[in-house]
Amino acid sequence: MFTGIIEELGEVVSIQEIGDSSRIRLRGPVVRAGARHGDSIAVNGVCLTVVDSSEQLAVENGEFSADVMAETLHRSSLGELKPGSRVNLERAMALGARLGGHLVQGHVDAAGRLLSREPGERDADGNLRWEVLRFSLPGSISRYLVEKGSITVDGVSLTVVEAARDSFTVSLIPATLALTTLGAKAVGESVNLEVDVLAKYVERLLESRTLPNLPNLPHVPDRAVGDTTGENE
Repeated sequence: MFTGIIEELGEVVSIQEIGDSSRIRLRGPVVRAGARHGDSIAVNGVCLTVVDSSEQLAVENGEFSADVMAETLHRSSLGELKPGSRVNLERAMALGARLGGHLVQGHVDAAGRLLSREPGERDADGNLRWEVLRFSLPGSISRYLVEKGSITVDGVSLTVVEAARDSFTVSLIPATLALTTLGAKAVGESVNLEVDVLAKYVERLLESRTLPNLPNLPHVPDRAVGDTTGENE
Protein backbone atom coordinates (compact mmCIF):
# COMPACT_ATOMS: atom_id res chain seq x y z
CA MET A 1 0.00 0.00 0.00
CA PHE A 2 1.03 3.59 -0.63
CA THR A 3 -0.23 7.01 0.44
CA GLY A 4 0.04 9.05 -2.76
CA ILE A 5 2.58 11.41 -1.18
CA ILE A 6 5.46 11.50 -3.67
CA GLU A 7 8.87 11.14 -2.07
CA GLU A 8 11.01 11.94 -5.08
CA LEU A 9 11.09 12.90 -8.73
CA GLY A 10 13.08 10.11 -10.35
CA GLU A 11 14.36 9.52 -13.85
CA VAL A 12 14.26 6.63 -16.31
CA VAL A 13 17.82 5.45 -16.99
CA SER A 14 17.12 2.71 -19.53
CA ILE A 15 14.39 0.42 -20.84
CA GLN A 16 15.08 -3.13 -22.00
CA GLU A 17 12.37 -4.91 -23.96
CA ILE A 18 12.02 -8.58 -23.01
CA GLY A 19 9.40 -10.19 -25.24
CA ASP A 20 6.10 -8.49 -24.52
CA SER A 21 7.38 -7.11 -21.21
CA SER A 22 10.08 -4.61 -20.27
CA ARG A 23 12.75 -4.15 -17.63
CA ILE A 24 13.00 -0.53 -16.61
CA ARG A 25 15.95 0.96 -14.75
CA LEU A 26 15.33 4.08 -12.72
CA ARG A 27 17.35 6.58 -10.75
CA GLY A 28 15.91 7.59 -7.38
CA PRO A 29 18.42 7.92 -4.53
CA VAL A 30 15.75 8.59 -1.89
CA VAL A 31 13.56 5.55 -2.57
CA ARG A 32 16.61 3.46 -3.46
CA ALA A 33 18.18 3.98 -0.02
CA GLY A 34 17.73 0.82 2.00
CA ALA A 35 15.83 -0.93 -0.78
CA ARG A 36 15.97 -4.71 -0.87
CA HIS A 37 15.19 -7.32 -3.49
CA GLY A 38 11.39 -7.73 -3.67
CA ASP A 39 10.53 -4.34 -2.19
CA SER A 40 7.62 -2.40 -3.70
CA ILE A 41 8.08 1.07 -5.20
CA ALA A 42 5.33 3.01 -6.96
CA VAL A 43 6.42 4.49 -10.30
CA ASN A 44 3.91 7.04 -11.59
CA GLY A 45 1.35 5.29 -9.42
CA VAL A 46 2.16 1.75 -10.59
CA CYS A 47 3.36 -0.68 -7.92
CA LEU A 48 6.57 -2.31 -9.19
CA THR A 49 8.94 -4.78 -7.56
CA VAL A 50 12.66 -4.23 -7.17
CA VAL A 51 14.38 -7.10 -9.02
CA ASP A 52 18.05 -6.27 -8.34
CA SER A 53 20.07 -8.82 -6.41
CA SER A 54 21.58 -8.07 -3.00
CA GLU A 55 24.97 -7.65 -4.67
CA GLN A 56 23.60 -5.13 -7.17
CA LEU A 57 21.78 -3.21 -4.46
CA ALA A 58 24.97 -3.02 -2.42
CA VAL A 59 26.35 -0.62 -5.04
CA GLU A 60 25.43 2.91 -3.95
CA ASN A 61 24.48 4.35 -7.33
CA GLY A 62 20.92 5.42 -6.53
CA GLU A 63 19.46 3.17 -9.22
CA PHE A 64 17.14 0.17 -9.23
CA SER A 65 15.42 -2.06 -11.78
CA ALA A 66 11.86 -3.36 -12.06
CA ASP A 67 10.04 -5.60 -14.51
CA VAL A 68 6.86 -4.36 -16.19
CA MET A 69 4.51 -7.01 -17.55
CA ALA A 70 2.46 -6.71 -20.74
CA GLU A 71 -0.79 -6.16 -18.78
CA THR A 72 0.77 -3.23 -16.93
CA LEU A 73 2.13 -1.73 -20.14
CA HIS A 74 -1.31 -2.04 -21.70
CA ARG A 75 -3.30 -0.62 -18.79
CA SER A 76 -0.95 2.20 -17.72
CA SER A 77 1.16 4.92 -19.31
CA LEU A 78 4.47 3.22 -18.42
CA GLY A 79 4.73 2.01 -22.00
CA GLU A 80 5.20 5.63 -23.09
CA LEU A 81 8.28 6.19 -20.90
CA LYS A 82 11.71 6.58 -22.45
CA PRO A 83 15.22 7.22 -21.10
CA GLY A 84 15.26 10.64 -19.48
CA SER A 85 11.56 10.67 -18.58
CA ARG A 86 10.80 12.00 -15.11
CA VAL A 87 8.67 9.81 -12.86
CA ASN A 88 6.96 10.09 -9.47
CA LEU A 89 8.43 7.67 -6.92
CA GLU A 90 7.11 6.48 -3.57
CA ARG A 91 8.11 3.57 -1.34
CA ALA A 92 5.46 1.33 0.18
CA MET A 93 4.10 2.81 3.40
CA ALA A 94 5.35 1.52 6.73
CA LEU A 95 2.80 0.16 9.19
CA GLY A 96 2.10 2.83 11.78
CA ALA A 97 3.35 5.70 9.61
CA ARG A 98 1.27 8.83 9.00
CA LEU A 99 -1.23 8.50 6.18
CA GLY A 100 -0.75 11.90 4.57
CA GLY A 101 -2.77 11.17 1.43
CA HIS A 102 -5.19 8.24 1.16
CA LEU A 103 -4.93 4.47 0.78
CA VAL A 104 -3.36 3.79 -2.62
CA GLN A 105 -2.82 0.27 -3.93
CA GLY A 106 -0.60 1.05 -6.88
CA HIS A 107 -3.06 -0.82 -9.14
CA VAL A 108 -3.95 1.46 -12.04
CA ASP A 109 -7.63 1.36 -13.01
CA ALA A 110 -7.36 3.26 -16.27
CA ALA A 111 -5.37 5.85 -18.17
CA GLY A 112 -6.62 9.39 -18.71
CA ARG A 113 -5.28 12.46 -20.46
CA LEU A 114 -4.65 16.02 -19.40
CA LEU A 115 -7.29 18.14 -21.12
CA SER A 116 -6.44 21.64 -19.87
CA ARG A 117 -4.47 23.74 -17.42
CA GLU A 118 -5.95 26.91 -15.96
CA PRO A 119 -3.80 29.15 -13.71
CA GLY A 120 -5.45 30.33 -10.51
CA GLU A 121 -4.73 33.37 -8.38
CA ARG A 122 -1.30 34.88 -7.89
CA ASP A 123 0.14 36.34 -4.71
CA ALA A 124 1.43 39.90 -4.24
CA ASP A 125 4.78 38.89 -5.76
CA GLY A 126 3.18 37.44 -8.85
CA ASN A 127 3.76 33.81 -7.89
CA LEU A 128 1.11 31.30 -8.87
CA ARG A 129 -0.90 30.15 -5.82
CA TRP A 130 -2.55 27.20 -7.55
CA GLU A 131 -3.43 25.77 -10.94
CA VAL A 132 -6.54 23.87 -12.00
CA LEU A 133 -5.99 20.79 -14.15
CA ARG A 134 -8.75 18.91 -15.98
CA PHE A 135 -8.28 15.25 -16.90
CA SER A 136 -10.37 12.93 -19.06
CA LEU A 137 -12.27 10.28 -17.13
CA PRO A 138 -12.97 6.88 -18.71
CA GLY A 139 -16.59 5.79 -18.30
CA SER A 140 -15.53 2.55 -16.63
CA ILE A 141 -14.48 4.40 -13.47
CA SER A 142 -16.50 7.63 -13.53
CA ARG A 143 -19.04 6.30 -11.01
CA TYR A 144 -16.34 6.07 -8.33
CA LEU A 145 -15.56 9.80 -8.32
CA VAL A 146 -17.31 12.33 -6.11
CA GLU A 147 -16.58 15.96 -5.41
CA LYS A 148 -14.09 16.34 -2.56
CA GLY A 149 -13.28 12.63 -2.86
CA SER A 150 -9.83 11.20 -3.49
CA ILE A 151 -8.17 10.05 -6.70
CA THR A 152 -4.60 9.11 -7.57
CA VAL A 153 -3.11 10.73 -10.68
CA ASP A 154 0.31 9.37 -11.68
CA GLY A 155 0.76 8.26 -8.09
CA VAL A 156 -0.21 11.63 -6.56
CA SER A 157 -3.04 11.66 -4.02
CA LEU A 158 -5.39 14.49 -5.04
CA THR A 159 -8.80 15.84 -4.05
CA VAL A 160 -11.45 15.98 -6.75
CA VAL A 161 -12.80 19.51 -7.24
CA GLU A 162 -15.37 18.79 -9.94
CA ALA A 163 -16.53 15.32 -10.97
CA ALA A 164 -18.20 15.39 -14.38
CA ARG A 165 -19.38 12.41 -16.40
CA ASP A 166 -16.29 12.19 -18.59
CA SER A 167 -13.74 14.43 -16.86
CA PHE A 168 -12.67 15.80 -13.49
CA THR A 169 -10.64 18.69 -12.12
CA VAL A 170 -8.08 19.06 -9.36
CA SER A 171 -6.35 22.14 -7.92
CA LEU A 172 -2.60 21.87 -7.47
CA ILE A 173 -0.61 24.00 -5.04
CA PRO A 174 2.93 25.17 -5.92
CA ALA A 175 4.53 22.37 -3.88
CA THR A 176 2.71 19.68 -5.87
CA LEU A 177 3.54 21.41 -9.15
CA ALA A 178 7.22 21.60 -8.22
CA LEU A 179 7.70 18.19 -6.60
CA THR A 180 5.79 15.95 -9.02
CA THR A 181 5.60 15.36 -12.76
CA LEU A 182 2.21 17.12 -12.86
CA GLY A 183 3.91 20.50 -12.86
CA ALA A 184 5.38 19.87 -16.31
CA LYS A 185 2.65 17.66 -17.75
CA ALA A 186 1.59 18.91 -21.18
CA VAL A 187 -1.99 19.00 -22.44
CA GLY A 188 -2.69 15.75 -24.29
CA GLU A 189 -0.26 13.63 -22.27
CA SER A 190 -1.55 10.52 -20.56
CA VAL A 191 -1.73 9.86 -16.82
CA ASN A 192 -2.39 6.81 -14.66
CA LEU A 193 -5.63 6.91 -12.67
CA GLU A 194 -6.51 4.91 -9.56
CA VAL A 195 -9.81 5.50 -7.82
CA ASP A 196 -10.34 5.18 -4.08
CA VAL A 197 -10.49 1.44 -3.34
CA LEU A 198 -13.06 2.08 -0.58
CA ALA A 199 -15.59 3.08 -3.24
CA LYS A 200 -15.10 -0.25 -5.00
CA TYR A 201 -15.61 -2.20 -1.80
CA VAL A 202 -18.82 -0.31 -1.03
CA GLU A 203 -20.13 -1.03 -4.52
CA ARG A 204 -19.32 -4.71 -4.17
CA LEU A 205 -21.03 -4.95 -0.79
CA LEU A 206 -24.16 -3.29 -2.13
CA GLU A 207 -24.23 -5.76 -5.02
CA SER A 208 -23.95 -8.72 -2.60
CA ARG A 209 -26.54 -7.99 0.05
CA THR A 210 -27.23 -11.65 0.76
CA LEU A 211 -24.66 -13.86 2.40
CA PRO A 212 -23.40 -16.84 0.41
CA ASN A 213 -24.61 -20.30 1.44
CA LEU A 214 -22.45 -21.66 4.23
CA PRO A 215 -21.73 -25.36 4.84
CA ASN A 216 -23.86 -27.09 7.45
CA LEU A 217 -22.45 -26.39 10.88
CA PRO A 218 -23.32 -28.08 14.17
CA HIS A 219 -26.09 -26.30 16.04
CA VAL A 220 -24.91 -24.16 18.94
CA PRO A 221 -27.62 -23.14 21.46
CA ASP A 222 -28.16 -19.41 21.75
CA ARG A 223 -26.57 -17.92 24.86
CA ALA A 224 -26.82 -14.38 26.03
CA VAL A 225 -23.62 -12.39 26.16
CA GLY A 226 -22.06 -12.83 29.57
CA ASP A 227 -24.12 -15.93 30.42
CA THR A 228 -21.78 -18.49 31.98
CA THR A 229 -24.45 -21.03 32.95
CA GLY A 230 -23.07 -24.51 32.66
CA GLU A 231 -19.42 -23.45 32.56
CA ASN A 232 -16.95 -24.95 35.03
CA GLU A 233 -19.52 -27.46 36.36
